[in-house]
Formats: sequence, C-alpha cells, structure tokens
Amino acid sequence: MVVARENNMLRISALDDAAADVGLAVGLPLANARAICPEVQVYDADETADADALNAIACWCDRFTPLVALDLPHGLFLDIAGCAHLFGGEAAMMNLVSGILTAQGFMVSAAVAGTAVCARTLTRHVHGRIVRDGEEAEAVRPLPISALGADVAVVTGLRRAGLKTIGDVADRAGHEITARFGARFTAMLEQALGKSDAPISPRKPLPDYIVEKRFAEPVATETVISATLSGLAGMLVAAMGKQGKGARRLEARFFRTDGAVRTISVDTGQPVTKAEVIDRLFRERLEALNDPLDPGFGFDLIRLDASRTEIVVQEQRDLDTHVHDRDEISALIDRIAARIGGKRVVVHLPQDTHIPERAVWAGPAQHHLIEAAQAAWPARVEGEPPLRPLRLFERPEQIKVIAEVPDGPPARFVWRRATHAVVRVEGPERVAMEWWRAQGEMLTRDYFRVEDEEGLRFWLYRDGLFDEVEQKEGKPPSPNWFMHGLFA
Repeated sequence: MVVARENNMLRISALDDAAADVGLAVGLPLANARAICPEVQVYDADETADADALNAIACWCDRFTPLVALDLPHGLFLDIAGCAHLFGGEAAMMNLVSGILTAQGFMVSAAVAGTAVCARTLTRHVHGRIVRDGEEAEAVRPLPISALGADVAVVTGLRRAGLKTIGDVADRAGHEITARFGARFTAMLEQALGKSDAPISPRKPLPDYIVEKRFAEPVATETVISATLSGLAGMLVAAMGKQGKGARRLEARFFRTDGAVRTISVDTGQPVTKAEVIDRLFRERLEALNDPLDPGFGFDLIRLDASRTEIVVQEQRDLDTHVHDRDEISALIDRIAARIGGKRVVVHLPQDTHIPERAVWAGPAQHHLIEAAQAAWPARVEGEPPLRPLRLFERPEQIKVIAEVPDGPPARFVWRRATHAVVRVEGPERVAMEWWRAQGEMLTRDYFRVEDEEGLRFWLYRDGLFDEVEQKEGKPPSPNWFMHGLFA
C-alpha cells in the first residue's frame, strides 16, 4: 500500500486488492493498518511522479479529444461530445481507452455521463457505466455519499445526520443542505444529479483549426512523416483560407503506439497562408532538434493545428517594394527562429528614457519586425564622435581611478588588472536616475569619454556626486567608478 501525510498523520492513499481483502481501506491511518496486518508492505507516496504520470496520460488522451482536463489527484475528464462516433460509439470508445491503459499496467475506472461530476461519481463505485441524458439522478442515487468526493467533514456530518446515500441527501430540501454544508456541496450534488452542469477546464486551450491523419499501421520512416505533414499543411491552409485567416502559431503532435506524445511548435512573424511555407518551417524545426524525433514502434496519429490565427490583411504588392522586402525578411526570421528558437532572434527598439542601460529594449523579431522598421533612433551629428559606445556592458564593471581633482575626469585607471593612462577626455555628461522607478536610492552619474595612450576609447562614469556620497556614507567622499562600454 501507499501512504501519504495528511493532517500530520500518515494515512493510506492507495492499496492493492490483497490489502483490501484483509480489511484495509483508503484513508485508514498507518498505525491502524499495521495493527490489522503487521506484514503489510508500505511505500511513501510520490506526488510529483503521480502528477507527471497523469499529465503523460492526459497527453495521450488528446488523440481522442482535444478537450482533456485534469481531475486531481488521480482523474481525467474527457469531453467526447461530437467525437465518440469516430471510435464506434461511446461504449467502444470507453472500452478502447480503458483497455489500452489497463494493458500498460494502470487500474482504470471509467464512466460516461452528461455531467462531469456524475461521471466522476460513478467511477468511484462502478466501472463501465454509461448514463443517458436525464438518467443521472437515477444512476447516482443508490451510491454512498463518499462517492461524490466531498470533504471528509461533510461526509461525516451527513452520515451523523442519518444520510448515507446520495438519494437520501437529494430527498432533503436544497436550502437545508446549503445552510448546513455550504453552497459548494449543493452545487456538486446538483451536478451529480444532472440538474445543473459546469464546463470542464481543459489543460490546453482549444486550437482554432485542427487537421489530423490516422494510420491503420504505425509509420516510422521520415519520408512518410514529412509527406504526411505536407498533406496536413495543405488541408490546414484550405480550412483557414475559407475564413480569410492565416496561422501565427502552429503545432505538430506525433502520437506513438506506446503512448508517448511528441510535440513540435513553430511561430511566424506574419500570418501564414501557404502550405509550402508551413512545410519548410517544420522541416527546419525537425532538422534542428537536439533530440531526434524517435518514432519507437511507429506513430499511429499525426496532428497539425493552428493554435493562434489572424485575419489576413491584403496589401498592395505590385508597386510597393517595401512589402516584398518585409515579406522576405519575415520569412528568413521565421526559418532562423524555427532552428534556434524565437527568443534568440531579436530586434532592438528605442525606449523613452535617458538611462543608458534602459534606452534599448530587445524583443522577439517575429512579433516586432514592423515596429523595428519604423522606429526612430537619435540621429548622429555629422563629423562628431558617437555619444554612446558601440558595445555596452550588461553590468558595469568597477574600476580603480586616479583623478587630478576630486570632481574632475580620470587621469589614470585600472581595469581588468591593466593600467590605462588617459590622454584625451570628454565630459562629464551628467545623468540623474529615475527616482520614480528606482526601488532604493540611486546616485547621479557623471559619464566621461576617454582615450588612452594606445588609442583605445572607453566610456566611464563616476557613481555619485561628492555631496551625495558624503551624505550617504557619512565619511570623506570616495565615489566608485565603473566601466560601462567600449567605443569602436
């Protein structure tokens, strides 16, 4: 049996048939279980491993319906409305799912009902029950109250009141139950009886468009997989084209016969409306995988969906050459992003601030290409050296400086164990910090553009004015100096 800590006490959370035969049950304290059966084998619960296994099963169940929700800690909800006929009906579909999971070593209890709570209630007492619409109350009335999955305190209170079955509770007035046990329990009871319903919360949002290909025999060759993706891309583009939409995010899912699921996704900078573009992006992505796509014993289902789409805006393309240039650049960025990741392909946009390290923001090129093309950067004065260095350090590096006068420019500095003698200097350029954004006290900076004897040019700053340092430290002024960038 498996035990977990609950209310500072070890209780049984799972057991096998042998343990149940000797009188053990879920929820029984470990001490009582050892008293009943001293030779029982005990294992600690691993909640992380259980959650990982449940998520893996949920991914596998996506082959039956895209609407799969977690019913923690050990259950799943599948919304099979409109798709059961693809598998021969509700009974055939339930038997298929249960049979495959049972063959993999899982103990399965399944039920089909009009509401999620009703189906969950049935699985806790019987297996394989199918309840038609309107028959939910009749199906759950004979079941014990514990099958609802309510809190232990609620179940205990109902039993003390002489209400042992769901039917006993259902026969009482609703306001009485609500006043004693709360509206949450009343809502659960009504959903179990089929009087009301609440939608499930799928673990993944439903894609805008889905196309898939099922195989009678599993496929494992790269040629067949690529050809299948190409065919699905054509079907997807045709479906989106009917509504004038293009894909911004695409996801290909490969379902293996052993239950493993592999997912590959690509993003695009502009809405994609051509099948060959989708095909090329996935080829780039497949070739760039660090872990090759392992088919195992083969894939029996390949699915392609567009999880994010946009309406395609028609542009004048005959006379405007900029549109063609932007399309080519966007296509190139998409291909590079498919290989190395979208976060690694960035564009820089100017920001409305005078703080050097905040003056530029790097964003994904796929989403900010047009903004980058239209961005207005400060113009450089003809014949004057640049005000900002070509290379700006992510974090300024502290240096040792010798200045001829306390508030003057540096005459000599030591950076990375090398001493540099200053022969030319420009500055200071005084930059005050943005007090409305700073979490703590920020000192004023004095920036200097300096050149050493070897012609190397640096961008230094003194952190704090002398009166600021003196007021802050309460001792003779000794401001810190930092290296912030290098000029070309």
